[in-house]
Amino acid sequence: MKREYPKELLDLLKKVEGKRSRVIVDHILKHGRITTEELEKYGYKHPPRAARDVREQGVPLKTITVTSSDGKAIAAYEFGDVSEIKKGRIGGRKVMPKKLKEELIAASGSKCFVCGSLLDSGELQVDHSVPYEVAGDKKASLWDPSDFMLLCGSCQRAKSWICEHCENWNHTQDVDTCKKCYWASPDSYTHIAGQDIRRLDVTWSGEEVEEYETLREAAESAKTSMPDFVKEALRRCIKPDKVSN
Repeated sequence: MKREYPKELLDLLKKVEGKRSRVIVDHILKHGRITTEELEKYGYKHPPRAARDVREQGVPLKTITVTSSDGKAIAAYEFGDVSEIKKGRIGGRKVMPKKLKEELIAASGSKCFVCGSLLDSGELQVDHSVPYEVAGDKKASLWDPSDFMLLCGSCQRAKSWICEHCENWNHTQDVDTCKKCYWASPDSYTHIAGQDIRRLDVTWSGEEVEEYETLREAAESAKTSMPDFVKEALRRCIKPDKVSN
């Protein structure tokens, strides 16, 4: 199954770093493909994550269906078309300098860019505003703080899940579409993962927790959920004449 590959692809493959990525690349070069069964034999229990490591380095991989050793249908990965090579990802993710986090904290404070939670710097993660999987690190060599955001662990996980299930992430990969998304610009956006949705992430901390508990008790008394209770309260503020008592 060994194949001949274009020089452009071979030159890119030489630059692939990381043990897991190299295992996959070298196996495909030798055998033409690598199955999820073979990845597990290498010790990688989550094959899609391993394949993503390779894709993040700009290498085009396509997923096909093959038969396992026990006759079951399983996935396998082959190199894709050279036209799909992601120029901004050659060599994989770059290590973010410590200074970048310090600049973000100096500009906006030690808080999550999405929910506003005030946290110790060690509890915040620097994240690409436009996902690396879409834009790569084309501009990151400049380490411009405007291309990044600080996220708490909860918001970072939520952003990852939503982005990974977004049509733009999986197919179109248009950077401008990402820039207009809530998860890239929560203060100024037109959609959430391509959907006509708006959201507001609010946290109460420290002395504010008492205010939250008061709201929760009021919502329970009104026999409604907290989100609905808060929405109704906001309606009374912005449209007092149109909200029934």
